[in-house]
Amino acid sequence: MRAIVPVMIGAGGIRNQKNEGDHATPAGILPLRRVFYRADRVASPVCQLPVEPLCPLDGWCDDPTHRDYNRHVTLPHPARHERLWRDDHVYDIIVVLGYNDGPVRPGAGSAIFMHLPPTGGGPTEGCIAMAEPELRRLLAAGLGEIEVRPV
Repeated sequence: MRAIVPVMIGAGGIRNQKNEGDHATPAGILPLRRVFYRADRVASPVCQLPVEPLCPLDGWCDDPTHRDYNRHVTLPHPARHERLWRDDHVYDIIVVLGYNDGPVRPGAGSAIFMHLPPTGGGPTEGCIAMAEPELRRLLAAGLGEIEVRPV
């Protein structure tokens, strides 16, 4: 199945060479690894990927000097990290994308997800954002990967 879907990307555009903190979305074919969701807010997505409800202690390490860089972590965590349990709705559904994870290269970028759009529809910090109905349709279609490229 091939579909072109309008999405929001990082403020740094799409780049072949992504670096931590550049606000760019990485170009390439990115596998879909797993899904997290806020069970207190939304229904579990229907998909063939592993699905897990989030809890307030879920985080993602974005500290390139730490051994947990670009990995799911439990909070509190000693290194710089992103909290996945957010007050806004951006991470009500998170699809972890296979970027910089085999092997992890320090500084090459972390926490690259597909998620819901930021309030106001602005750019992401490097992730891919789309409306919840479209994200659910893509997950239900059984996609194993997405291709990110400029159009």
